[in-house]
Amino acid sequence: MNVNREGRIVIVGAGCFGLSTAYHLLKRGYKNITVIDRSKVLPAPDAASTDLNKIVRSSYPDIFYTRLTREAIAVWKNREEWGDTYHESGVYCPLSLGEAYTDQAYENDVALGARIEHLSDPEAVRKVFPPSVNVAIPEHARGYLNRDGGWAFASQGIALMMEKVASLGGKIVPGKPVAELVKSDGKTTGVICEDGSVFEADLVVLSVGSWTASSFPELHLQDRCLATGQTVALLQLTPEEGDLYRDCPVYLNFATGFYMFPPNHENIVKLAIHDGGYTQTVKNPKSGEPVSSPRTVLSHGNDGLRIPKTALQKLRAELSQVYPDLAKKPFAGTRLCWYTDSPDENWVIGYHPEDPNLVLATGGSGHAYKFLPTIGGLVADAIEGKLAPEVASRFAVDRPRPTNKEGVVEPEIRYHPPEELVEEQLCGADDLLPIPIPA
Repeated sequence: MNVNREGRIVIVGAGCFGLSTAYHLLKRGYKNITVIDRSKVLPAPDAASTDLNKIVRSSYPDIFYTRLTREAIAVWKNREEWGDTYHESGVYCPLSLGEAYTDQAYENDVALGARIEHLSDPEAVRKVFPPSVNVAIPEHARGYLNRDGGWAFASQGIALMMEKVASLGGKIVPGKPVAELVKSDGKTTGVICEDGSVFEADLVVLSVGSWTASSFPELHLQDRCLATGQTVALLQLTPEEGDLYRDCPVYLNFATGFYMFPPNHENIVKLAIHDGGYTQTVKNPKSGEPVSSPRTVLSHGNDGLRIPKTALQKLRAELSQVYPDLAKKPFAGTRLCWYTDSPDENWVIGYHPEDPNLVLATGGSGHAYKFLPTIGGLVADAIEGKLAPEVASRFAVDRPRPTNKEGVVEPEIRYHPPEELVEEQLCGADDLLPIPIPA
C-alpha cells in the first residue's frame, strides 16, 4: 500500500469501476477521494455502464465469478440502498448439445445453491414464459432458469453510486479529459487535463474503460485492454405489448451470444450480441501508433450510434427465433456498447508493474457491471495489498497471456477475433425496418 487514509487519491473515470472504487475507499475511511471524468454530463452518455439495462447472472463456468455474483446479488436486493435498480426476472439459458460453457455454468449455479429450474423438454421451456406470449420453442429445446438473477437498470445504478460517493465526502468532477499523467522520478504524482487543470495525487487509479489504451498509449495496454464495440438494438413496444412481455425472463444464449431483456418502464426492449465485437483502429494522436478507440455519440454525434448492417440483420434473425411477433417490428435505435476486453476476460485490477503510484481498474470484458455494488472492494483490496495471491495474479496487469482456452471466463463466441468497423457498412434508417414477407 502506497497511500494512507489522508492521502490524495484521484480516480480517472466515473463509471462502474471508478465509482465503486471511490465508494469502497470512502467506506474504509479514506478522506481525500476525487473522481474525474472526460464527459461533461454524468453518467457519461456513451459509457458502457450508462445503459438501459445489464444482465445480472451468476452463470459462469468459473466458480470464482459465480461466487462473486451471488455476493453482488445479495447487495443489489437491498432496496433501501438500490431502490428498484435490480429486477429479479430470472435468467433463461438454452442448453445446446456439446456446449460445455453453459453446462458447467449450470453445475456451478446448482453447487452454490441458486434457485435453478432444469428444463428438460420444450414443454418445460415454454412454461418459463407467460402463456399469452408467442415464443418460438425449438423441437428439442432444453435449458435452465436461474431465478436468482435478472437485470439492473444500469444508468440508475450509476447515478445512485454517484450519490453515495458524494454523500460520503467524495468529489466528482465532470468535463475533465486527461491529457497526460504527471510523473516524478518515474512515479505518477497526478494528472494534467486537456484544459490545463492539474490534479495532484499520491495515488492515481485509471478506470477509463474502453478509452484505456487510446488515452494512455505510454502504458502500452492495447493488447491487454482492447476496445471492442458490441452491437445493441432497441424496440419500442406499445403499453399493451409492454404489459404482455413484462414478466418474461432475461433470455441469454451463450452459444450464439444473443441476449435480450423484458421491457423496461418505458416499454423499451434491448437486445444485443455478446461476441468478438468490432474495433475502430485509428492513429493515436499522442503516440502515432494504431489503437482501437470508441466510436460513440460523443465523438461522432448520432452517427456514432450506428452499427454494421450485418449485425443488425443477425439481431433480427435471432429475435425471430425467440419472439417472432417482435421481429416484425421496426427497431427504434441502435448503439455500439464499447467493452474493454482483456485476453483472458479476467479484469485488470492492480498496480502498474513499473509505477507504485498507479493502479488500473478496468478490463471489464463485458461482464463487470453486475458487480457495481461490490467490485470496488476488490480494487480497494488491491490498493491495500489485501488480495489473496491467486486473486491478485488473476487480475495482475502484467499476467501472462493465455496460450489456450482453459479456464475461460466467457463463452466460446467471445474469443472470435473482432472485425474492423467500416463506415460504409453501417446501418441507416431504412435498415431499422423489418423485411417485408412476400405474400
